[in-house]
Amino acid sequence: MKHSTKKHEAKQPKGRKSFPIINPNAAGIDIGSGEHYVAVPEERDDQPIRRFGCFTSDIESMADWLRECRIDTVVMESTGVYWIPTFQILETRGFQVILVNARQVANVPGRKTDVSDCEWLQRLHTYGLLSGSFRPDDSVCVLRSYWRHRDNLIRYASAHIQHMQKALTEMNIQLHKVISDITGVTGMRIIGAIIDGERELVKLAEMKDHRIKSSADTIARALQGDYRQEHLFALKQALQLYEFYQQQIAECDREIEAYLRQFDSKVDLESNPLPPNKKTRRKPYKNEPDFDLRTHLYRIAGVDFTQIDGLDVTTVQTILSEVGLDPGDFPRYKNFTSWLGLCPNNRITGGRIKSSRTRKVANRAAKAFRLAAQSLANSKSALGAFYRRIRARLGAPDAITATAHKLARIFYHLWTTGESYQDPGIDYYEQKHKERTIRNMQKRANLLGYEITLTPIADNLVT
Repeated sequence: MKHSTKKHEAKQPKGRKSFPIINPNAAGIDIGSGEHYVAVPEERDDQPIRRFGCFTSDIESMADWLRECRIDTVVMESTGVYWIPTFQILETRGFQVILVNARQVANVPGRKTDVSDCEWLQRLHTYGLLSGSFRPDDSVCVLRSYWRHRDNLIRYASAHIQHMQKALTEMNIQLHKVISDITGVTGMRIIGAIIDGERELVKLAEMKDHRIKSSADTIARALQGDYRQEHLFALKQALQLYEFYQQQIAECDREIEAYLRQFDSKVDLESNPLPPNKKTRRKPYKNEPDFDLRTHLYRIAGVDFTQIDGLDVTTVQTILSEVGLDPGDFPRYKNFTSWLGLCPNNRITGGRIKSSRTRKVANRAAKAFRLAAQSLANSKSALGAFYRRIRARLGAPDAITATAHKLARIFYHLWTTGESYQDPGIDYYEQKHKERTIRNMQKRANLLGYEITLTPIADNLVT
C-alpha cells in the first residue's frame, strides 16, 4: 500500500475564531532615554517602523507622521519618567495615549530589540490585548506634581535635621535627650543662639519654652559639650539649609492653594458647610500646609474624608492627588482595592491556591492607607478595635493590610455616594465578631445533633 506524500495542511478547529481587531488605527512606541521607536500598521506607510529622537521637535514630527498614517490610539512602554513628555504632547495633539506596565510585555520570548518591541506593542494593541496604567485627569496630574514635589522638599528638610543632630552629637551636646524635638521652639532658639556664639549654659537653658518638662538645670548640663569650630560650621550650614527648605515648602503651599482655587466646587459651602472637625488637637502637625486645606478638599470632593478615623488632611490630599476626583475609573470597590494592592492576589496552580499574598505595588495612595491603618493602633474607635483584634490573631503586618483594605472600602463608599461617615463605636466589630462566633457554634452543634441554648453567665452566678 502506497502512502501519500502530500503534506496535510493544519486545519483550524471548528468554532475557533481569530482575534477580532479592536483598534485598527493603533501604533506602538518603545520609549527610550535618547530615541523612540514607533510602529504603525504595515499598509499605512512604506516604512512602518521609524526612529525618532527625544527632542521636542522630534516628538512633534512623530505626531505629524502618526496623523498622516491615520492613527487614533497609541500605546507606549517605558520605565522611569522618559514617557511623560511624549505622553503629554501626543495627548495634546488629540491622540488616545495608553501607557502599559512593562511587566505585561517584558517576558514575551524572542523580542530582543527596540524595533521588535514597538512592533509587538502595536500588534497587541490592535487586538485590544493591553490594558493601560491608570492616570487621572490632567488637572489632577498637575496637583499631583505639586504635592509630590512638596513631599520631596519635606524629605530634603528632614535630612538636614539629621545633619544638625549629627553635629550636636559630635560636640556631645545632648539636646535631644532633654527636649522631644530639636526643630521645635526651644530647640531652634538654643541652636540659633549657639551658632551666634552664646556659650553661657544658664542663658541657653533659660530659652526653653514653658511647656518643656525638663528643668533648666538639666538642660544646662545637656548643653555642656566640646564646641569645636568645624562642628559648629557644619551645624550652621545644616540649620541654614533646613530653614531654606522650610521657605521652599511655604512657597509650594502657596502654589498649591492657588491651584486648588481653580477647581470647580462640588458642594456649596453656604448651604452645606464643612462639618465640625471631630479630631480636636491643640496644634496642627508640623508638615501640614499653612492654609485651610480641609475646606478645599471638602469643596472639590464633596465629601469630608477626614471624618474617617486615621485619615487626616495630608493623607486625604495624598490619596486624592493619586486617584483623582472621579470615581468612575473604578467601577467597583474591588477594582479600587485591587489597583491599590490591598486585596489577596490568589495564584492558583493545579486547582490549588499557591499564594494569596498581596501584590507588591509602588503606589503612594496605598502607602497612605497603610500609614493611616497603622495610626489606629491606639484609637478608641471601631476601626481601632478592628485593627487590634486582627493584630492579636495574625500579627501587625496583616492587621495593617486588613485595616488599610477596610479604610479603602469606606473611602470608596463615601467617594461614590457622597455620604458622611459615622463611627459605629469601639464595640461594633467586637459585637459582630461575637455574633459570628455564636452562629458558627450553633451550626456546629446542629451538625452533631445538638441545640445550644444561650444563657447569660450573670444569671448563673451564686451570690
